[in-house]
Amino acid sequence: MAGLKDRDAYLRLNFLYQAAHCVLAQNPDNIELARFYCFTQKTIARRLVLRQDPSVKRTLCKKCCSLLIPGVTATTRQKKKKCKARFTVTTCLSCGEKKAFLNNPDYVLWSDRPEAQLQEQKGSTSGPSSKNQQKMIKSVANTSKESEEQVRAGHSAEAGPSTAS
Repeated sequence: MAGLKDRDAYLRLNFLYQAAHCVLAQNPDNIELARFYCFTQKTIARRLVLRQDPSVKRTLCKKCCSLLIPGVTATTRQKKKKCKARFTVTTCLSCGEKKAFLNNPDYVLWSDRPEAQLQEQKGSTSGPSSKNQQKMIKSVANTSKESEEQVRAGHSAEAGPSTAS
């Protein structure tokens, strides 16, 4: 769980993002104020070294920090490459920067995958990784038992002749 400081920072980032949306919803000509909110949001996230959700980062222009809303501040097109892969290309109307995203309905972002979640990795008891861990624990236990037996045998061999003399 994020600490109190991080929680406050994320609340502030969320507020700035929502404020930018509200400004553009009320008056689409007020792009500069929305851009200021997005720039402030990006600056705070960079200064505090906070990661933003990919869905938020996809709606911000990397070049001019404006909010990319299709039809208002950006255009969205579907393109098809030679290998039959489809892409969604979003073009910022302020600076002309383009972003291309793969249109694969089966694709899942890494952050949304179950193996990316740290809590699930620690809590899982089944799967090949836990089997490998169990094998490693058994082999370590066997080698430690063998080494203990060798040490005991060595001590008894050394101790045997010295007590007999």
